[in-house]
Amino acid sequence: MSCEDLVCAGCAHPVAEGRCPRCRAYRERMHHNAFGGMTPALLSLLLIVIFFLTLALKHLSGA
Repeated sequence: MSCEDLVCAGCAHPVAEGRCPRCRAYRERMHHNAFGGMTPALLSLLLIVIFFLTLALKHLSGA
């Protein structure tokens, strides 16, 4: 569920608009991400890049 689908009980407007302090607080809480705003796709890409860099370093070091 996204904040675009929610209606604020305080001001009766969509939470996504953030018209009242309650809307803004809830919108921030819903958009808070534990990984610093990184999406799962971006995290996956980062892990793949790290994996290939590790392989390249291992190949270059001759191990």
